Amino acid sequence: MSGTVNTPAGPGELRRRLGVFDAVVVGLGSMIGAGIFGALAPAAREAGSGLLFGLVAAGVVAYCNATSSARLAARYPRSGGTYVYGRERLGDFWGYLAGWGFVVGKTASCAAMALTVGSYVWPAQAPAVAVAAVVALTAVNYVGVHKAAWLTRAIVAFVLAVLAAVVVALLTSGEADAARLEIGHDATLGGVLRAGGLLFFAFAGYARIATLGEEVRDPARTIPRAIPLALGITLAVYAVVAVAALTVLGSGGLAAASAPLADAVRAAGLSWLAPVVRVGAAVAALGSLLALILGVSRTTLAMARDRHLPPVLAAVHPRFAVPHRAELTVGAVVAVLAATADLRGAIGFSSFGVLAYYAVANASAWTLTPAEGRPPRIIPALGLVGCLVLAFALPVSSVIWGAAVLAVGAAAYGARRPRSAARSPTGGAPRP
Repeated sequence: MSGTVNTPAGPGELRRRLGVFDAVVVGLGSMIGAGIFGALAPAAREAGSGLLFGLVAAGVVAYCNATSSARLAARYPRSGGTYVYGRERLGDFWGYLAGWGFVVGKTASCAAMALTVGSYVWPAQAPAVAVAAVVALTAVNYVGVHKAAWLTRAIVAFVLAVLAAVVVALLTSGEADAARLEIGHDATLGGVLRAGGLLFFAFAGYARIATLGEEVRDPARTIPRAIPLALGITLAVYAVVAVAALTVLGSGGLAAASAPLADAVRAAGLSWLAPVVRVGAAVAALGSLLALILGVSRTTLAMARDRHLPPVLAAVHPRFAVPHRAELTVGAVVAVLAATADLRGAIGFSSFGVLAYYAVANASAWTLTPAEGRPPRIIPALGLVGCLVLAFALPVSSVIWGAAVLAVGAAAYGARRPRSAARSPTGGAPRP
């Protein structure tokens, strides 16, 4: 059984509560979110009839990343994910850069998901609804990851039910035509790669399990099982949903859609199902937001412990055993962004930062020895190259902004190193 059982924790430590099932659910909650409801349209605009190839490209890179992350997480079962792996395997700078890219990129993703909730629930008051959603889910995370896992279970079950209803309805409608799946001359390699980079946004969540490494029971066994399971389920769901939407709308109709799945059910003559899809999209976005806040706060905790972020954020609540100051800070920043900006155009920026994060994960996995559980070398090699290719295939503005943010992070690291060296006899980052 994989129920959640509390494991005693020492002062300043998180409790190991999550088993395989809950870890898989957290991963699914991160991935099967607003991405599948919204990412298909911009990806179809880039890839045309080659959309499914873009999905395959994103899935292959995600698989490599997931495998590398799982092996690393089993060896380093601590909060922080690739921030920890990069620091331990490649050096302090690479771990810091991965953590910086993750925190900044995923904070923007949190705001985008919150605004997605607002746009589906109450379009006229989207920012206000977005802020309310952030406050509510930050409160859920504050009282413990156990309760967050239970809420994520309910969200995942509902969203999967909605997607199943959509797929069955579309494929059995009189408008479904398999000929719309044929590949035409509009499919180009560059378009497929750009689509893969955008669709990666919808996959980037499987390693949320790894960022919770300090809260997973028996991490050496649980994490390597949970990450591939969550990714495999998500890839299968995405593939079926994409095929169903394409058979009704075709790549051209999908590219022009404002709400792809809602437009697809209307085109199939099933307008009664459109409100259900809207509710499903809002709930899915809530699930993604819940898991995103969870993951960003844990990476913030790990970086604060190493003084790459203010040490005050490293506090763990004595009763709830969560990084409460990190969670409140992340929630406050996301709420401000959601109230003042429309960040849904930041999908490409977020993808760039997360792909850079996983590039460091693959490079770290390459350094593992067979005795440490290294995966076949082709996996981290393909994952590293795939991350870089998809990152630089993104729209130019996303590449420029993403590279600029990483450069700012690198400059901040360089500026603080002399002060750290003065405080630490070894010249490394002082540890609390």
